[in-house]
Amino acid sequence: MTTYSALTTLMGEELATKLGDALEALTPEPTGVGVFEVEDGSGLWEVGAYFDDQPDVAGMAVLTTMYDVKPFVVSEVPDTDWVAHVRRELAPVVAGRFFVYGSHDADKVPDDCTPLLIEAAMAFGTGHHGTTLGCLRAFDRLVNAGFTSGKVADIGCGTAVLAMAAATVVPEVVIATDIDPVAVDVAEVNVRANKLDGQVNCVTAPGFETPVLKDAAPFDLIFANILKGPLIGLSADMANATIAGGHVILSGILNEQADDVVNVYEGNGYSLLHRDVIVEWTTLTFTKKT
Repeated sequence: MTTYSALTTLMGEELATKLGDALEALTPEPTGVGVFEVEDGSGLWEVGAYFDDQPDVAGMAVLTTMYDVKPFVVSEVPDTDWVAHVRRELAPVVAGRFFVYGSHDADKVPDDCTPLLIEAAMAFGTGHHGTTLGCLRAFDRLVNAGFTSGKVADIGCGTAVLAMAAATVVPEVVIATDIDPVAVDVAEVNVRANKLDGQVNCVTAPGFETPVLKDAAPFDLIFANILKGPLIGLSADMANATIAGGHVILSGILNEQADDVVNVYEGNGYSLLHRDVIVEWTTLTFTKKT
């Protein structure tokens, strides 16, 4: 079945939210409306609506006039098996010792690697994005430098690929948390698929506000692959939860945002150990000062 999308961009969150709300009142009603910030530091927001039937182009034109924004671009969305499409497009990812793959590539797993199975249909975190890849490379570097044991937490775990990578190295139970319960469900499925039951504890929690993290702290290593704003907001809690001499690996940071994050974390008692840049994304590895 052919469906339809309608997209436009504009400046500012408040105006974008109002336009998104107005789209909800169209007839035929959209099956979904999304309002997202474009993560390039430009201040642009994207507003999109999706329809099962031909959308009301005249009604959308009225909205663009009312809100003084660019006209919506309306496109047909063909009936596509997106899971099959993604599986075809996503090749396995190599990050040091780690080999991240989908079940459709099980025959390509090398003998001399640490395999991590992540289905393409799952949540964010297949290893293809520069942020996840940067974290895996940073962790591989720490392992090569001698990190083989200690308490590890993965904050904003998504698919739990980072937590699982750590669980293949350290004997201690790794704690993986996410604010989204659906992500935690996905993480648990992946943990079982990789036969890491009992080695990764998946918990729904915002930031460090969970007894599981509080009871386990301080940590020798914390992953946080989220976004600049939450990373800065969590910096003090992160510092309190990191053992002296321990490490944090941070990502979800656009290259132009990296210096701001470095300044905040250095102000909270960390020293920058390494900076990885993959296309527009930066991954930062810090050591907690003793």
